[in-house]
Amino acid sequence: MRVATPTWSGRVSPVFDVAKRLLLVDLDGEAEADRQETPLEEAELGARARQVVKLGVDVLICGAISAPLEAMLVSAGVRVIPHTCGTVEEIIQAFASGRLTDETFLMPGCCGRRRRFRGHRRGGRAGFNA
Repeated sequence: MRVATPTWSGRVSPVFDVAKRLLLVDLDGEAEADRQETPLEEAELGARARQVVKLGVDVLICGAISAPLEAMLVSAGVRVIPHTCGTVEEIIQAFASGRLTDETFLMPGCCGRRRRFRGHRRGGRAGFNA
């Protein structure tokens, strides 16, 4: 499974729409199999969504994200876990061990869990022109 998180100074970038770097982590169960960082070069939302899909991301863990960009990613089959904050290392570890739902990782001022894990559509990336 490929998990991605936008990074800024070792932490999850607060706003995915304008983030400049993306950490890609391949997980084999709870174990990290591979890791790489790549620039997020696309500013236009559709192009940014296509870039994420092209990178093979299964799960995007991010801070704030605009509704249109989130909808594009979800429609492409990417599970989006928004409103997340913390260091990249603790977020990846928490996700791998199933602890990412802890309130510790919820961005301050966010509306709570009701928005946190919404919109994941099972299946492939059908219906999205990647």
